[in-house]
Amino acid sequence: MKKGYWMAMVDITDPDNYPRYIAANKAAFDKYGAKFLVRGGEGQVYEGPAATRLVVIEFDSYQTALDCFHSPEYQAALKLRRQFSTAHFAIVEGA
Repeated sequence: MKKGYWMAMVDITDPDNYPRYIAANKAAFDKYGAKFLVRGGEGQVYEGPAATRLVVIEFDSYQTALDCFHSPEYQAALKLRRQFSTAHFAIVEGA
């Protein structure tokens, strides 16, 4: 079974409150076995719009990645993320 990945380029618009989103998404990520491969850290965007935060999250399968996104736990956290940032976000199946 191929793994699933969340890929995001995030611009944090409210850095004082963004940690509320990070705290809120923990329940969904724990429930669905999310593994952070990239979470912040130094990076360069060479094409397209720049982002202040780059994130890649691995899941056991593409379906698990979708299930996590659509879960009530993550949807509650997403409301916070949208208040404190903007993002370019995708869920993809691994090679």
